[in-house]
Amino acid sequence: MSKAVLVLENGTVHTGRSYGAEGTTLGEAVFCTAMTGYQEMLTDPSYHRQILISTAPQIGNTGWNTEDGESLLGKRSQVRWSAEFIDHNDPGKIWVAGYAVRNPTRRVSNWRATSNLEDELTAQGIVGISGLDTRAVVRELREAGAMRAGIFSGPAITDTADMLAQVRAQAPMAGAELAREVSTEETYVVEAAGEPRFRVAALDLGIKANTPRMLAARGVEVHILPADASFDDVMAVGPDGFFLSNGPGDPATADRAVDLTREVLSAGLPTFGICFGNQILGRAFGRKTYKLKFGHRGINIPVVDVITGEVAITSQNHGFALEGEAGDEFDTDFGRARVSHVCANDGVVEGVALLDGSAFSVQYHPEAASGPHDAADLFDKFVAAMAARTPGQPSATGSQPEGTDS
Repeated sequence: MSKAVLVLENGTVHTGRSYGAEGTTLGEAVFCTAMTGYQEMLTDPSYHRQILISTAPQIGNTGWNTEDGESLLGKRSQVRWSAEFIDHNDPGKIWVAGYAVRNPTRRVSNWRATSNLEDELTAQGIVGISGLDTRAVVRELREAGAMRAGIFSGPAITDTADMLAQVRAQAPMAGAELAREVSTEETYVVEAAGEPRFRVAALDLGIKANTPRMLAARGVEVHILPADASFDDVMAVGPDGFFLSNGPGDPATADRAVDLTREVLSAGLPTFGICFGNQILGRAFGRKTYKLKFGHRGINIPVVDVITGEVAITSQNHGFALEGEAGDEFDTDFGRARVSHVCANDGVVEGVALLDGSAFSVQYHPEAASGPHDAADLFDKFVAAMAARTPGQPSATGSQPEGTDS
């Protein structure tokens, strides 16, 4: 096992051992506090161009399987597929730029495992590092903020000045437009489980596999559209609702998605957004976004519903946020809106909504496959909004739109 180093843009060098593929990788260094769910994290498209540091001291116990991946890339070539579909030859694309862990397990212990974590990292060319003091790295990121970084291992290790120059030469995350890099290139359909009740047009900005699965379980047929879809593309689906997915990059660059969302809202379609989708909806409402110091990444983050006062423990993965605070109400071109949720830890905006309930979004992940599941009822809220829409508009139970399979 060869030497590896993690180099941060402030000049700090952390030494460890190679883990996964050897070579060089560059990205924004971020950390996640989740104690479980590393496969879901690594395959989450929202981590595109980021070097992920796990704070849990031991990683890899449950190995790798073909069921828990959150990337739909391996299924996108199919025009239609069932929510229960599992391709046992598809391990799920790993989206992180690199992976840093303290103590990788030496033995896999899980009956569903088809391989181990390091073998999968190697097979997909993901450069990682193990054996470093992840606590020290995380303390540094909490103090200085998320920063550009690089992992270098084996022959890729050169003198510190050269490696640092490579790290600093990469573009920062602020200003990065990445959603198109992780989105599907063509529309595909996830069938409803059982009789379809509604049809949703979902804008793929980096959608996770469990999102259409959660909708399908509620009788929703999900048409997943590319990130550059037009309003005509959305309406050609004959949708009862519109969904904005999670995804990577700076929401300030997503003007196309914002403009599309404004057209959808003007058309009166019930709208639901998650994570990056929350920032897009917020921008469509006229709010601005900003970059957090080190972001929210974990599965134990408390969020307060400002109307009911209820607290949900949530899964999160975001480095940008909407401006605002609890209690904010404001006018939009689509009616009065409010900041609906805030983080109990730091007051960051965690949700916005129109007061009439027709459009809402949250910054966290109600579809979190590794848990928690406190917020799963938001999918029921979306279904209720579609059920309450104005009669006479297109429905999945009505006529099929042109060009759609029956």
